[in-house]
Amino acid sequence: MTYVQLPLEGSAADQELDGIAAEIQKLDPQGERMAGAIRRTIDMLLDGQHTGRYRWRDLHKTEKTHCGTLVEINLQREFNFNDGVRLDYLINGIEVDCKYSQRLGGWMIPPEAVGHLLLVVWASDDDGQWSAGLVRAREENLRSASNRDLKRYLNDEGKAAIRWLFDHKPLPENVLLHMPQEDVEAIFRCGTPGHRCIRHGSKRVDELFRRAQGRLVSRNVVATVAQQEDYMKRIRGNGGARSKLRSEGIVIFGQYESHGRLARQLGLPVPGPGESLSIRLARRRAHHSGAPAITLEGQEWVVALPTDQSETAPLLPETKKADLDAE
Repeated sequence: MTYVQLPLEGSAADQELDGIAAEIQKLDPQGERMAGAIRRTIDMLLDGQHTGRYRWRDLHKTEKTHCGTLVEINLQREFNFNDGVRLDYLINGIEVDCKYSQRLGGWMIPPEAVGHLLLVVWASDDDGQWSAGLVRAREENLRSASNRDLKRYLNDEGKAAIRWLFDHKPLPENVLLHMPQEDVEAIFRCGTPGHRCIRHGSKRVDELFRRAQGRLVSRNVVATVAQQEDYMKRIRGNGGARSKLRSEGIVIFGQYESHGRLARQLGLPVPGPGESLSIRLARRRAHHSGAPAITLEGQEWVVALPTDQSETAPLLPETKKADLDAE
């Protein structure tokens, strides 16, 4: 027999929704954990390390369809939600169904979720945005028409009833999507995305950090560009991009505390876990008056201007082996 819970009336329904909203926002006040789980899901599907793909449109139809299931799984892993009895999660003892759509408002609600709370999620890697909210799947909030599985969409009233927890928040950036196309083509010049080119993985990583200066680069982007198993080694010193780009004045900050402090002093984004950031430096001179500076090797360095001549960059503070292992 199909189980359908009748919609709760009055304050009881509002109290449940209020309680779930408060719990999620307590666990993730700024939405960073949820955004990270969505980013990981998209990256898992793209599998750039083995495919060279970095755009949503490069996915197969079956992969796109599978995205919703992976979002549900990765959110549960991130927040350690209990399994629901009939629906996805049990949060504060309340059944919650998680629904993801590639199109804002395109969530499909199954019959067993009618009357229950929905956690609705949307993300667009191209737009670099995501949203998540709560709504109760009341009959009056659903369209009358259904598909073969009796799943229905929210109607206009249902969409208006969504309690947005995070509305059009920035998604952790996929740098390759937002760089000029000529730069991306230059990075992949030795082999087009989707074709492995092992010999030139290091050269592609060098070109990535040469062209993506001032932007946070995730380890997944490095993996997509390198297409090698030991892709993070392509960044380090001792033969990696940090060594090879130094002669051009380019340094690469990592997730380490000392690097973050230097990036902050220069007014640059601070790399988080698994992130790197490249920038060209120049010794401070009269025309750099007022520019933020850092002191390395006994000299003051600033972010180089386009007119500054290239000079060998200073060495960044050494990192411990444990830091390198975590990179």
